[in-house]
Amino acid sequence: MTDDTRRRFLLAIADQVAPERVEEVRVFRPIRQSGQETGVAVVAVEPEVHAEDVESPAVTRHIVYSARYRLVLKGPDRGRWETTVTAEADAPLTAVEAVVRGVLRRAGEDDEPERLTGESFRQALVVEPWTAPRP
Repeated sequence: MTDDTRRRFLLAIADQVAPERVEEVRVFRPIRQSGQETGVAVVAVEPEVHAEDVESPAVTRHIVYSARYRLVLKGPDRGRWETTVTAEADAPLTAVEAVVRGVLRRAGEDDEPERLTGESFRQALVVEPWTAPRP
């Protein structure tokens, strides 16, 4: 995944979930096949706190989203970009690790996904990629 594709994917996630509530993002290595690149991420988001929740001892569950993108690299649709972000579960943050392990096992992958804290996710949204100065 190029830096531009990574940033585009993170921005697409931020369009669907409130960036200030993102606790953690796990971005898996993309797969290139048949002229397309596909990528997956698991996103843990703090739930919205409502007035009735303030009196409860602690809100420890998170909304776990799956995020996917598909980028067409070759052919007449070259450049076409599609993303989906879907709420999959309401679970403790520790469950994200189990989800990540399951994805790795099903995909037959050994490589750990990139782990972004909520803060590093938010920084990635505002930091512009470096470009060469114009003469």
